[in-house]
Amino acid sequence: MSTQQNDLQELLSTAAAERLALIQRHEAGARVVSHYDFNNTYQYVISREETHLSWLQSALAELGTSLPAAAAAIPVPAIPKRGKKLDPAIFRNILEDEAGGLQRFIDRWRPRVAAMSHARHRNMLNVILGESAEHRRLFEQASAGFEDVLGKRTDGAARVGEVLPDRWQE
Repeated sequence: MSTQQNDLQELLSTAAAERLALIQRHEAGARVVSHYDFNNTYQYVISREETHLSWLQSALAELGTSLPAAAAAIPVPAIPKRGKKLDPAIFRNILEDEAGGLQRFIDRWRPRVAAMSHARHRNMLNVILGESAEHRRLFEQASAGFEDVLGKRTDGAARVGEVLPDRWQE
């Protein structure tokens, strides 16, 4: 493999490891943030990030390597003690931290991606960065208490209940 291919492989592997760490962090955040609308935002973001990861996995496979392990785990901030009624504001710190983590990812990768000579992979990473900026905006809106991040509820339906921390419970 040429030096240029080795450099590209290293760059894509590092991006994939960081993207995987962000996905794992978002999954951990979704287990804590039980507010329906905020949790739906997590589900949307995680779904798109899984798509990003599949693109990176395919790009790495072209270079004869597999997806790396996640970069260091990103802890989820603790939430304040809850009352009987779910107050969306208790999730503010987590949602702000999600937005900040995405901004740091974007800030780290914009210059590296701009300097890439491989046009197809540069374009792929630019799409990932653009969607990461959109995800950051969604988390910022949620952290500000805006509950209709992904759309307005029909007929003013009341927000009742919350999401369980595990998908399947018996």
